Parts: sequence; structure tokens; C-alpha cells
Amino acid sequence: MKRRVFLYGSAMLGAARPDLAAPAAPAKDGLMEKVAEAALSMQRHSWEQGILAQAFLDMADRERIILMTKSAIVEKAADGRLAAIGGGVTDPAMGGAAYWRAGELTGDPAMQEAARGLLEFVLKKAPRAADGTCYHVSNAPEMWSDSYYTTPPFLAATGHYDEALLQIEGLRKRLWNPEKKLFSHIWDDGRRQFRRQAFWGVGNGWAAAGMTRVIVALPSGRQAERERLSEFLKELLDGCLAHQRADGLFHDVVDRPESFVETNLGQMLAFSIFTGVAGGWLPATYLPAADRMRAAARSKVDQFGFVQGVCGAPGFDHAGVAAEGQAFFLMMEVAAALPGISRAG
Repeated sequence: MKRRVFLYGSAMLGAARPDLAAPAAPAKDGLMEKVAEAALSMQRHSWEQGILAQAFLDMADRERIILMTKSAIVEKAADGRLAAIGGGVTDPAMGGAAYWRAGELTGDPAMQEAARGLLEFVLKKAPRAADGTCYHVSNAPEMWSDSYYTTPPFLAATGHYDEALLQIEGLRKRLWNPEKKLFSHIWDDGRRQFRRQAFWGVGNGWAAAGMTRVIVALPSGRQAERERLSEFLKELLDGCLAHQRADGLFHDVVDRPESFVETNLGQMLAFSIFTGVAGGWLPATYLPAADRMRAAARSKVDQFGFVQGVCGAPGFDHAGVAAEGQAFFLMMEVAAALPGISRAG
């Protein structure tokens, strides 16, 4: 397969942004391919299908993007959600940018219609609060930090910038702790209280990576919004890095050392840092922390290609393996190869 970095399909899923254009190829090493193959062997829910499709989009892996989209359409719900296994309101949107790109690559009317149907669901059908913030699940009026990566990147990638920013602001209003500079996990908007106030590591990773995707997608005419989101991202990175372990990783609940040591938050933050430094909206002073995270994650890949020690499926309450951990390893590696990242010495 011929691959090159073409940073996340671009703001409108066309050519890459000029300021982040990449050379002909990231290092296509055997470790990445092993991780990708292991990921494809895993059973997947809607968000897992989507995040893995996004990883292949980052890798410009045309064949796999198309295959992931075709299989997502097999599990299409009547309301337009794709890969609709495991429920969830916003989870199916996690693969939206990749599914949309597959329709562009192939010109296949069925793919294009399916991607439009998913976008229509997000824009008009997904249950939401009075201020427009989407609920994360269908059986309760709850907002989760996970939602930072579900709808905002898809909306921004398809040019719905105001709606993407609305979702980001709505989640921030409910979940952000300005003292800790961290996001709590779940807010119950009906009861007006947290269902899970803990600062879940991967939940903060979803927020960092989701804001990173939106910053990439925003056009130059949205400079004020890009700067605002960049400041949000820096605050979050600082909040997380205050709890980084000497080995480069974090605990599952970042401010609770008694919780297990977890791999995926490091991958998610490293992806965000490498992308931000390459794009010029994060200072290079964040690179040493990202390099430690990346080295730690690479050391966790076992002989079969599984990234060990991530917040593990199916309950995400233990150190294990998960499709999202595989996907973020791949995205981290692509981001680490972006031009514009220079290190002293």
C-alpha cells in the first residue's frame, strides 16, 4: 500500500493545509503495521470502528479507509448512524471524517449518501440540551468528555465550524475544572450534577485530541477561534502534565496514584503535542514530555502488535488492550513524523 502523511484529510477532507503539508512518506515501520494488523483483528463497537478508520485516514491508507467505511455501512441504523453497534448517540460520529473521505475517494454514491446521513443525524436528530450540546447516550441526558472527539472533529471537517465550537463550549461549561485544569468524565444534565466527577485520563485525552482535530480543521479566517482553542489545549496539557509519571505515563484517574498505570492517555497527548508543535500553535517546550510518552507507548507493544496497558476493553476499568489504544498508537506515530518538529541538539 502506498502511504503518505496527509494530515487528517484536511479541513474540508481535500488537500492538506499548506502550513502542515508533509513530505512523501512517514517512516512506515514494521511496528506500525503490526499494530494495525492487531487492531483489525479486534471486535469493535461504533466508536472503535470510527477511531480506527480515522487512524487509517491519518496514514492515507486508502484501501483500509474504504474497507472500514464499507463495513460501517453494513451496520447502519435507520436514523443515519453508521457502525451502530453498542448504542451511543455521538459515538458513531467518531469515524465521520474517514467515512466522508471514503465517499470522496471512491465517488461511490452509497458511501456518500451514508456519510451525509451520519452528518444529518449529528446536526438535526441527535438528542441534545436546550443550548444545543449533544447528549452522549440515548437513555439519559448525559455529557461525557469522550464527546470532545465524537462530534466536533466531524463537524469541523465538513465545514460546520460554528456547530463544532458550540459542542466544545457546551462540554467545557459542564465538565471543566479550572483549578485542576482537567475535565471530569460525566455530567448528568437532568439532575444537574456529576455522575462521574473523576478526572479520567482517557477522557481528558479524548478532549485534547478532539480539540486538536478542530484546530487543524479551522480555516485561516477563524484565527481567533483557533487561538482560543489552542489556549484551551495548553491549559489541559498543563493540567495533565502536572501528573505525568517518571516513566512518561499517567494513572487511569490522573490525580489518583492508587489507580492503575495507563498507556493510552500518553499516546493521545503525544498525538496532540506533535500535531500542535508541527502546526505552530504549541511551543516546542512540550516535546520532551511527548517524547517520553511516545517512548513508553512503543515499549508497550507486545510481540503480536497489541499495545498493552491501555484502558482496556470491554469495561475500560483495567489495564488491558483496546481498539482505541491501537488507533492512537498509529495516530501518534504519524504525528511524530510531521515536518516542523525540531528538537534542540
